[in-house]
Amino acid sequence: MSETNPDPRLTSRTKQPNSRNCFACGIENEFGLGLKFYELEGDELYAEFIVPDRFEGFPGIVHGGIVASMLDEMLSRAGLIGDHDRLGMTAKLDIRYRAPVPTGELLTLFARVVNRKGRILFSQAELRLPDGKLAAEAKGMMIDIDDETLEGLDLEELGWKVYPDKS
Repeated sequence: MSETNPDPRLTSRTKQPNSRNCFACGIENEFGLGLKFYELEGDELYAEFIVPDRFEGFPGIVHGGIVASMLDEMLSRAGLIGDHDRLGMTAKLDIRYRAPVPTGELLTLFARVVNRKGRILFSQAELRLPDGKLAAEAKGMMIDIDDETLEGLDLEELGWKVYPDKS
């Protein structure tokens, strides 16, 4: 966690699992983002990330597709709060870009569930710049992966687990 962010919501948090190869959260994916996600009190999800230059579009500005990937992952992972084996996939994604997102600077992301109807999850996410300015926001509809598809899979063996943070 960044010591530059005094947000009181960040004092108590639970780390979510990461996967081995996912583009957004894959710990061993050398070409991915390697995002880490934390559940906060009040059913909110948090991540912070410094986007390296290799993910820029315009020089010094994060490619819009990378911003979309970060927000998409936040929207989906909001549905994991309290149930880390309830995996889902995107059915609908609506993004509003509000400001250029710089590479090389600490960004914060927040997400929360708006509504859940059976296997359908509606969530919201936002990406904020170091000064707190809203840079992008998203709404999404996610669908839980059905039990039949997950039946018999050992998720931890597939790399889905909580990886310790490096000090």
